[in-house]
Amino acid sequence: MTAWRILAAPMALFCSLLTSASALADHGMAHPWQLGLQAPVTPVAEQLNDFHNMLLVIITVIAVFVTLLLIYVMVKFNAKANPTPRTTTHNTLLEVLWTAIPILILVVIAIPSFKLLYYADSTKDAEMTIKAIGHQWYWSYEYPDNGDFTFDASMLGDDELEPGQPRLLATDESVVIPVNTNIRLLIAASDVIHAWAIPAFGVKLDGVPGRLNETWVRVEKEGTYYGQCSELCGTGHGFMPIQVKVVSKEAFKAWVEKAKVEYASSNGKADVKLADAGAQSTQNGAAQ
Repeated sequence: MTAWRILAAPMALFCSLLTSASALADHGMAHPWQLGLQAPVTPVAEQLNDFHNMLLVIITVIAVFVTLLLIYVMVKFNAKANPTPRTTTHNTLLEVLWTAIPILILVVIAIPSFKLLYYADSTKDAEMTIKAIGHQWYWSYEYPDNGDFTFDASMLGDDELEPGQPRLLATDESVVIPVNTNIRLLIAASDVIHAWAIPAFGVKLDGVPGRLNETWVRVEKEGTYYGQCSELCGTGHGFMPIQVKVVSKEAFKAWVEKAKVEYASSNGKADVKLADAGAQSTQNGAAQ
């Protein structure tokens, strides 16, 4: 009983740490000492998580096998244990095995990989479309199916953050989408290559000038989720985050009606955002 009592405290602490880590993982952003990927909230992210876990098992088995093989060779064939080395230079069975087994492993990895790539590519049952356009260094969003309004989203400065908003991740405007809705995402860029990435959604897609890339999401849990540009797009690369709010369908309809009025006039807004974003990234860079 004494041994169990000694182990009880660290086990309880470990369980509480796991519980708190799981709670933090549901916040749609990374957290200190996080293990693994962010909690998936879309079908694509769930499949990515499963694929990641499968690969982890495969590479662990390979690493353990190679390590044991190296240890066996060092012990069995060192100069002291094997003073007279063998002169065998070829082994047909061994050569077939070390060629065929890696091929089989790659096939096992390739089949679910290609299925996942095809599944994440696009959806035929899209209920609405959102277009994200990357600029140096902020994002513009268009809602062509909900009034065809447009708005820009820039990172909040340190002096603009409200309690609970994460530094370098919160934006002045949020992308608002309804829960349990198939959404087509069109990603583009106006100047250089950017990448729209939300880890909890399993989305990371380049926005390329002169090209329109497509993916989709179906978020199954309401909340606020964060991401960042994942391409080296210039000095302000680390200062163009993404903030997505997933709300109920009723709340989304109410937001759309409000957004149609709020974002009805955006003439000249892009130029102002460009200047603000450049000045803001410089200030944040100096602060760091």
